[in-house]
Amino acid sequence: MPLTSTRISPDWPCQVKTPGSYDWERSAAKWLRDLIPARYASYPALIRHPILLARHAQIQVQQEIRVARTALQTARAELPVLGLPESVIEHTIKLYAAEVLQLQHIARSVRAVSEALAGRGTGR
Repeated sequence: MPLTSTRISPDWPCQVKTPGSYDWERSAAKWLRDLIPARYASYPALIRHPILLARHAQIQVQQEIRVARTALQTARAELPVLGLPESVIEHTIKLYAAEVLQLQHIARSVRAVSEALAGRGTGR
């Protein structure tokens, strides 16, 4: 059933077809499966219910954000103890900061796909 609006969120992932287009839900499920640990991808409930898969992906990405923030917040205090040179520590801090931003973008994308799967539209 095609949706009446073709406007999608700017956070819509390019790997997922536009809602209402042929096979868009399959492309959404494939993209969502790539965001969760492989062992979950074969669970029948997650395979049969893309909205459940989306919920799990939201939880997974939120946990990854927490991990990356913790790593970022503790890097300056904990990495020198490991004997790492200052240049490596600075590079690592930049890496964690970039990862937090990337994960926040992914979280917004998962939210957009989840809303579309739930039939709440994708426009903002």
